[in-house]
Amino acid sequence: LTNRRWQEKTITYCESHDQALVGDKTLAFWLMDKEMYTNMSDLTERTPIIDRGLALHKMIRLVTIGLGGEGYLNFEGNEFGHPEWLDFPREGNGNSFHYARRQFNLIDDDLLRYKYLYRFDRAMHHLEDEYHWLTSGHDQYVSLKNEGDKVLVFEKGGLLWLFNFHPTKSFADYRVGTAWPGKYTVALDTDSPYFGGHGRVDPKAEFFSTSDPWNDRPHSLMVYLPCRSALVLKHD
Repeated sequence: LTNRRWQEKTITYCESHDQALVGDKTLAFWLMDKEMYTNMSDLTERTPIIDRGLALHKMIRLVTIGLGGEGYLNFEGNEFGHPEWLDFPREGNGNSFHYARRQFNLIDDDLLRYKYLYRFDRAMHHLEDEYHWLTSGHDQYVSLKNEGDKVLVFEKGGLLWLFNFHPTKSFADYRVGTAWPGKYTVALDTDSPYFGGHGRVDPKAEFFSTSDPWNDRPHSLMVYLPCRSALVLKHD
C-alpha cells in the first residue's frame, strides 16, 4: 500500500471472490469468527473480539481504498461484514444450496451490529464521490510510517488521512505533517458511534496547522489519535 509501483494503475480490494469460497472465511469472519453467531447483536456483550473486529474491518477498508490504487472492488457482503463463506452446490457438500447465498437481510435488522459497518461503507463511498481521490492523479504522499506507534499518515485527494493501528495506545497531541496550511475538520471518523465506534473524537473538533515543518512537510498540526481508529481530515 505504501510502496507500490509509481503510476501503475491498480484495482484494490479487501476481500475477493476466491477468499470467501469453498470453506475459506470472509474478512469479518477471520476477525471475529464464531463470536459473530453470538455477539453481533446490540443486546449482547461487546466483547474484545467483536470490538477489535468492528474497528479493524473499517480501518482495513479505509486504508485500502485510500492507498491501494485507482479503483476499488467490493466483493458482495464485504460492505457490511458478512460472516461465514460462500459455497456453491457441489459433490463435496452434498449439492447443498445452504451456503450459496449472501444474507443481505442482516443489515435490515436494526438490533444487529452489521448496520454500523454498512453505514461506514456508505459514508466512505460518499466521501470519495466528493473528493475523487481514486482518480486524483499523483497527489499522494505518505509522510509517516511509524512501526512503533503503528501510525500511518498520508495525503491524498486533498485530504489528510491518519491511522492508529495500535491495539492499546491512544495518542494525545500527536504531531503530523501536512502540505496545506489552515483549519482542519473531521471528514470521516471510524470511531464515530454512528459507525459502531466509541466516539472518542469530537466530530465538531477543529485543528489548526502551524508553519513548523514535520516529516518533510511544510506545515504540521496536533491531533488526538485513539487506538484502533482512523481519521480523515479536510482543510479550509
